[in-house]
Amino acid sequence: MSRTKELEQRLARTEQQLRLLQKISRYMVRPIPLQQALDGVVSLTVEFMECDSCLLYLLDRNELVLRASNPPQKAAVGNVKLGLSEGLTGWVAREKRLLAISREAYHDPRFKFFSDLPEDTYEAFLSAPVISRTGVEGVINVQHRGPHSHSGLEMELLTTVGEQLGCLLMLSRVEAKGADGNAELVLSSGSERLSRG
Repeated sequence: MSRTKELEQRLARTEQQLRLLQKISRYMVRPIPLQQALDGVVSLTVEFMECDSCLLYLLDRNELVLRASNPPQKAAVGNVKLGLSEGLTGWVAREKRLLAISREAYHDPRFKFFSDLPEDTYEAFLSAPVISRTGVEGVINVQHRGPHSHSGLEMELLTTVGEQLGCLLMLSRVEAKGADGNAELVLSSGSERLSRG
């Protein structure tokens, strides 16, 4: 491949990543329900990172709870839960570090199997903590069905998406507190609340 062609591809990829971050930023400034924003971020992540799945877990009373997924898995959202000592996702939250596994993620000794998540059979796993000024808020995972070597740009991009999600959660919390003096966020229904964990 010629040097010019390589530079053109890099530029196109960088522009694509910039568009992802711009679209996520718009969720922070528009008055839309938090769950709709979370669903939108995971959908955008799948589209722009060209992965097969994106799962978003948020911290709720020392448990990581699945709050958004793409492809959508309505039965699993809100029901799949992990302790901070469980699975690859728990490790990422506990260590506050990015984790990239290019093949056979399900063989990693930290892996935890969930029978209701098809992603458990996927090969490649990239995970970043969702972080705000107050600490870890959750974890975002992207997965590929087959082996996939994650580039430095993909790792940086997912880390930035995790930081943007942390900002989105903080803004939602401030908005909720301003509306009713309560520091809790309503995520799905009026009876399901996510408190600061």
